[in-house]
Amino acid sequence: MTLDLLSHIHSPEDLRQLDASQLEHVAKELRAFIIDVVSTKEGHLGASLGVIELTIALHYCFETPKDLLVWDVGHQAYGHKILTGRRERFETNRKLNGISGFPKREESIYDTFGTGHSSTSISAALGMAISSQLKGDFQKQHIAVIGDASIASGMAFEGLNHAGVTQANLLIVLNDNAIGIDPSVGALKTYLTKAKIGKKPSQDNIIEALNFHYEGPIDGHDLPELLKAFETLKTKSGPKLLHVITKKGKGLKQAEEDQVKYHAPGKFDKLTGEVLPKNNQDLPPKFQDVFGLTLLELAQQDKAIVGITPAMPTGSSLKYMMDAFPDRAFDVGIAEQHAVTLAAGMATQGHKVFCAIYSTFLQRAYDQVIHDVALQNLPVVFCIDRAGLVGNDGATHHGVFDLAFLRCIPNLIIAAPADAVELRQLLYTATQDLQQPMAIRYPRGRGQIKDWKTPFEKLDIGKGRCLQEGSDVAILSLGSISGNVSQSIEAIARLDHAGGFSIAHYDLRYLKPLDENLLESVFDKFQQIITIEDGTVKGGFGDAVLEFAQTQNYTGHIHKLGIPDRFIEHGDTDELYALAGISSEKIKEKILSILT
Repeated sequence: MTLDLLSHIHSPEDLRQLDASQLEHVAKELRAFIIDVVSTKEGHLGASLGVIELTIALHYCFETPKDLLVWDVGHQAYGHKILTGRRERFETNRKLNGISGFPKREESIYDTFGTGHSSTSISAALGMAISSQLKGDFQKQHIAVIGDASIASGMAFEGLNHAGVTQANLLIVLNDNAIGIDPSVGALKTYLTKAKIGKKPSQDNIIEALNFHYEGPIDGHDLPELLKAFETLKTKSGPKLLHVITKKGKGLKQAEEDQVKYHAPGKFDKLTGEVLPKNNQDLPPKFQDVFGLTLLELAQQDKAIVGITPAMPTGSSLKYMMDAFPDRAFDVGIAEQHAVTLAAGMATQGHKVFCAIYSTFLQRAYDQVIHDVALQNLPVVFCIDRAGLVGNDGATHHGVFDLAFLRCIPNLIIAAPADAVELRQLLYTATQDLQQPMAIRYPRGRGQIKDWKTPFEKLDIGKGRCLQEGSDVAILSLGSISGNVSQSIEAIARLDHAGGFSIAHYDLRYLKPLDENLLESVFDKFQQIITIEDGTVKGGFGDAVLEFAQTQNYTGHIHKLGIPDRFIEHGDTDELYALAGISSEKIKEKILSILT
């Protein structure tokens, strides 16, 4: 495609050399460039399309990188990346060894703060502004761009509350488009919905009540208005907020009309906007759908069941239950701490609460898991989606720490199904007179079993199973990594020189409580044991087995495989499993190194 102006912009300094009248053409080219690349390389689309004009105006009016710009979450930062010297590498976005899909400090001086989780921008930018004051720099600008869904989060309000009693040179740009990944929810959304371009809501302005200078709402796609507003706000001291109204997916008709699908649509036709069909016929279901459909089935039978998710009804598939039982399934917005304690409160009153939350987001509610749920021994069921390596979203979204950080919490049952059938049965088991909290973790993506909808069967808590008998080496796996282990064993069996190897495979099912009887039998039989998990190798399943082995005076060798003690970058899941040493091929190599 022809980029008359964009091809000459290698930094915001180049952008600022243009006449303001040329910026509309830059916006057109930038929007087309993002559509062109994302249509074939995939990625987050709608959020960045919605802030094209805003991105250009920010870099045009402010002296980035001297002035510090923080993007909340990062889904909206593609235009920012392209204007700050990464246009020629943009095709590598979210690919192994390519640029990150989110702002990343080590990637560019223009990425002032790494953002993957929401609602951190205000606190980070405020910290930068206070630091500038302490250094005697009162001219530097500090800008946080945050969406309406993210500003409703508790952490964003904590930042607003603090900023309002400072004289920090902080500008918050509220990008109001009424949607995060799913439509925004809550009373603040209702308040913002009443705001129109050029007209504040008639009721008291919540931002002004917190001692902010408030401007707007203005049209976030009107470049002259944006430039005018930023030039004015640069001259005002203290905390201020510019309210801009934008449309997510702006410039691509389908993305404007179906904002949920086009948040990250996969491959699509850049001319028509139509998402290219995927051949999903006869494929096993996604784990999230097994969760969502099973919970709906259980909820139809049991009126005590309720579901809660923090802003991920579609991603977690709680949407099935929300559609069928809107009074019993709740999207609480980007508020993980609130979601967990809300679940605890409902559990005190006898409801069977299933809290569906991504592993990476559960980290944000760790105190609530301990203090409000586990300490009070409340039977909340945490359905932990996106556990393990999630692929192209990278280090901010990999769910690799949950096994380690949950294992040390008293009262908590921790289960990891090997397949879709086990997930279904564990969900059912959690409805059967559960007397303590329970975490059930499962991965992103599809399983390997098509006929998963088997009759419900209660599983014994803390009991694993033998998947394959053997005598030379025992492999202990936890969770869906079991599939990689089975593939490795099958590959070894096909090797001519490995015909005599006898490999046992055990699915532990539970990290806590461990199946000690099963482990004792394994210790008695095998001198070589491999533990395999798709969580951090520090403090997780392998360490739990080692600790128990020590109490049993086990004298054999235990080899731990898992996510190494470093942050894993972005890339295709298969690439990352190989990088971490837990792909089927890497597992096969480890087994053979022990047996030969």
